[in-house]
Amino acid sequence: MKDLSPQEACDRMQSDAECIYLDVRSVPEFEAGHPKGAINIPLLHFDPNRGMSPNPDFSSVLEAVISKDAKILVGCKSGGRSANACQLMTQMGYADVTNVRGGFGGQTDNFGRVVEAGWSMLNLPVSTEDDETSRYETLLAKAKK
Repeated sequence: MKDLSPQEACDRMQSDAECIYLDVRSVPEFEAGHPKGAINIPLLHFDPNRGMSPNPDFSSVLEAVISKDAKILVGCKSGGRSANACQLMTQMGYADVTNVRGGFGGQTDNFGRVVEAGWSMLNLPVSTEDDETSRYETLLAKAKK
């Protein structure tokens, strides 16, 4: 699996307008702040009573909104969910998927020390705007048509 640091991912997005940043964090995480230009398709949903649970619509929404030959950067909070999403996407036939190490919030070791700074830690472009084209609710509705 290919991977890039958040800075490298940002540079790639700025140099290649066809590159898509897919944020696989939960909707509340995405709404709290995300890389500017990202779209949100959660790999897992957050339920306050049950914790995280798989998103049964992940694959169908993904296939409805992103072509299999697209250049896709996949990010999450720290790099774990996005790595899992990259593996799944590769199995689904997506040819150009790259994991963003450290994700949005940064990757830490077992002692809480940062081992890979995240997008927000590096002061890269962040958005909290509610853009209809990037919201999961909108993408899900498109997939259900």
